[in-house]
Amino acid sequence: MIPPIDDLVLQQNPEFAALYTTLTTVILNPDASTRKDPNAKKRAAELDNHRLKTAKHHLLINAISTAVPTNEQPPPPQTEKPTLLRRPTRSQSQSQSQGYHPPPLPLAQPKPPPLPQSLLDLLLLLPPLLSPTNPIPPSQLPLLLSNPPFSTLPSHIPLLSSFLSQSLHTTALTLTRLSQPTTNPSFLHRSISSLPAFSTTQRETLSHKKYSLLRSRLSLAAAVSNLLDQQVFVLGKLIKSLEAKHGPISRSLEYSAAETALVAQKQELEIKSAGRAVKREVYSPEVVTALENYGRHLRDAKGRLGERIKGLEGELGEYYRRDGERDKERKMKEMARVYVDMGRQLEEVRKDLERLDTA
Repeated sequence: MIPPIDDLVLQQNPEFAALYTTLTTVILNPDASTRKDPNAKKRAAELDNHRLKTAKHHLLINAISTAVPTNEQPPPPQTEKPTLLRRPTRSQSQSQSQGYHPPPLPLAQPKPPPLPQSLLDLLLLLPPLLSPTNPIPPSQLPLLLSNPPFSTLPSHIPLLSSFLSQSLHTTALTLTRLSQPTTNPSFLHRSISSLPAFSTTQRETLSHKKYSLLRSRLSLAAAVSNLLDQQVFVLGKLIKSLEAKHGPISRSLEYSAAETALVAQKQELEIKSAGRAVKREVYSPEVVTALENYGRHLRDAKGRLGERIKGLEGELGEYYRRDGERDKERKMKEMARVYVDMGRQLEEVRKDLERLDTA
């Protein structure tokens, strides 16, 4: 068989692909033999002749080995054929009308004698004698054939022939049943003659299937190789991505960011510490205590002002209800002035509280 070539190799080498196609389709046969050999037909004929002889030899040995002889000899063939049922003649009907006479009983056939022991011995000894694996030297054949049971072989040829014919016929029917499982068993004997053509077709089909299977395996191997290459490519891309994400450059950037964050935290703490130190230098403990007391005073003043505003608003309501127009105008102006003063004082208190909170 011509070794198949990978399709990928043929695609990558077009000149070699053309040469391979020419070799496989024009010059060489599928079994790698040349198609233009003048002696090919002669060799094929000799090979077919040897194959035929070997097949006959094998069939003969197999038939002898698988022959199943009965313990009794087959009965001799009948000389008279059985007659078919016919309508009774006039004389027969007249005789039957005179009186009934039952038909005569068939005579019992004599029991055939059993098979001779020498025939059974021949069936056991002939297969190893005819086997080509352990041939007997030609010098010993005359001595072997001149002694029983081989000396009785000519007298047993008819029985052996019938046994072999029965064995071969059974084997042929079995093969026909396997080749044509849907055929009616009663018609299988008609298809025995088509067994050689069927066997040849099956062998050719098997050869083509094997070649196609080998080609499919090579195609599968090429596809798997391509898939592995793609997986390697994808893994390489993944490794590069991981290196870019977790490699030295990314780690350096991460470390730089962490260092910058630590520096910022350190500067923030230093600024807070410096602010506290400045506060301690500017505001002594006595000043801080005074400012706290002043803050409490301002908060109290803010509460009192709120209560004062509520009281004035109540008086204003009473004023609208009881006083006259002149007193109303005078008190309205006074209340407006007081309200502006209180708003100014509240704004000053709010600013002082904000300064205390920031301090």
